[in-house]
Amino acid sequence: MKIIAMNTANPQLEGLYLAISALVRRMIDKGLLDAEDLHQAMAEARQAAEQDLQTSSLSDANRKAVLFPIDLLDQADGDVESFRALVRRIAARQ
Repeated sequence: MKIIAMNTANPQLEGLYLAISALVRRMIDKGLLDAEDLHQAMAEARQAAEQDLQTSSLSDANRKAVLFPIDLLDQADGDVESFRALVRRIAARQ
C-alpha cells in the first residue's frame, strides 16, 4: 500500500496568511508598526488563544492549527517568503 502525503491546509487560508503578512511587512517598512510592536501583539494574541484552548477539548493538531496564524504573523517582519518557507521557519521554532 502506497501512502501519499496530502496537503490538508486550505489554499484560501494560505493566500490570506501571505496577504496579511505582506501587509504587516508594508506597515513595518512605512514605520507604522515596528518589529517589537508586532512581536508583542502576537505574544498577547498567543497568550489569549492559549488561555481559551486550556478549556477546550481540541486535539493537539487542532490546537496547533489555532496558534499557527499567530506564529506566522509573528514572523512577518522579515523578507517576503513563500507559504512553505514560512511554515518551515515556524516549525523550526517549535
